[in-house]
Amino acid sequence: MSNDLVRFSVAMPEALLIEFDQLVARRGLAKNRSEVVRDLVRDALVEEECSTPGTVVMGTLTIVYDHHSNDLQEKLHTIQHDYFDNIISTMHVHVDQHMCLEVIVMRGETGLVQTVANLILGTKGVKNGKLVLTTTGRHL
Repeated sequence: MSNDLVRFSVAMPEALLIEFDQLVARRGLAKNRSEVVRDLVRDALVEEECSTPGTVVMGTLTIVYDHHSNDLQEKLHTIQHDYFDNIISTMHVHVDQHMCLEVIVMRGETGLVQTVANLILGTKGVKNGKLVLTTTGRHL
């Protein structure tokens, strides 16, 4: 596939265009309508790729938990060691005297990454968390 730019036109209601132009302005000086459209198309393609069963994805799972919860850290470590082929890295941050934030970077088939995230999110003592999936970049 060529990286040559191809022009095409888009018709939309004026009110939607005004909102779109406000989005373009918020994205910064280096962005214009074309750049923002390309960003939005890439985002949609990545989201579609990540929802396709069997696709290898990258994911970041961010969790917040009270490190004083009974055996929580041991349970989290056990899950992470059970899936050591899929857990690439972790970063642990002390939010305050009780709460910790952990970012877990994962790689694997989309269903497996979601399963590991659900195991961690479902562990008693995890207060909040969110999984964000993205592409490995091979097809962009």
